[in-house]
Amino acid sequence: MPVKDLGFRRAAPALAVFAAVRLLGLAVLALWCAAAGSSPHTLLSARWDSLWYARIAAEGYGYEVLLPGGDVHSNLAFFPLLPWLERLVAAPTGLSFGSAGLVVSAAAGLAAAWGIFAVADLLHGRRAGIFAAGVWAALPVGIVQSMAYSESLFTALAAWALYGALRGRWLTAGLLAAGAGLTRPVGAAVVAAVWVAAAWAWRGGERSWRMAAGAVLAPLGAAAYVLWVGARTGGGLLGYLDVQGGWGNGFDGGWAFARFVGAKLASSPAGAAAGTGLIAGVALVLWLYGLCVRQRQPAALLVYCGIVVALALCASGYFGSKPRLLLPAFPLLLPPAVALAGWRTGRAAAVLGALALASAVYGAFWLNGSGPP
Repeated sequence: MPVKDLGFRRAAPALAVFAAVRLLGLAVLALWCAAAGSSPHTLLSARWDSLWYARIAAEGYGYEVLLPGGDVHSNLAFFPLLPWLERLVAAPTGLSFGSAGLVVSAAAGLAAAWGIFAVADLLHGRRAGIFAAGVWAALPVGIVQSMAYSESLFTALAAWALYGALRGRWLTAGLLAAGAGLTRPVGAAVVAAVWVAAAWAWRGGERSWRMAAGAVLAPLGAAAYVLWVGARTGGGLLGYLDVQGGWGNGFDGGWAFARFVGAKLASSPAGAAAGTGLIAGVALVLWLYGLCVRQRQPAALLVYCGIVVALALCASGYFGSKPRLLLPAFPLLLPPAVALAGWRTGRAAAVLGALALASAVYGAFWLNGSGPP
């Protein structure tokens, strides 16, 4: 693949577009909260999962909530890299851990946009890279990128690990994959992608100690945390799965999700409309993945994206989380980014602007309602 300069000047338009879309989302959220009497800072940094991350940063692991039905919600379900970074930022600044999480997410969001740009630029050119970063920022649940959540951090690590693998920078790819494995369970997708890229390079005749070292480094982050949880809980290799089971999470091939959609369709007219929307959303994701295959994306990207999509759609718990769990699946956005890059600038900018405004309004409505579980 051609070598391209990835200095700030080349990526600056993509970062500017990303920042503009996210700032629009935050501005609309602030206006909505002013009208609703809610706090945007609280919604972004002190609700849902952000509270669990902040508690880990403050107190470490060991906190549990026993539910009436007997299930146990343990903070061991949350991987440690984001809380570590929150602690690192809070120590010299005096910020609360939740506020530190916003700082981490802001920086990670820019890094993720840069990484998405880098991958798209490498494969399809600079213009496509700019639109890829912009469309990622303008996703319906893009507001999560500005929350004290781990999606932005994970996507940044994943995008740059994939870029490193595509460029044959094996040590970088392996180290970043290990970092992704310390961030979210779906870090396994990054590990698989690095291994596939290395196998592809090996098949093409490349042999180097760096490639072997990168392949060895890639799973160390996830393996270390899972083994530590197993030792702490006494559950061995399955200890982490037991922790997730306490949250109602598992992998059933999508059966529970299918039943959930079916129940929606069979309920009220509003429920039927919601169920139809869910089916349309799943169909759109699968159609985009088909376009990725037809676009002949590198095998590493297809494997990574396929695993992220499968884990998001086929998990058995927390159906409301599925849209945000798909945020790291940025290769899905390369086909529409390439299409936008082929349009006249004014037309493409108008479409992206409309998407950004819709995302901003929906994000403000969502956070002031059910929010991202």
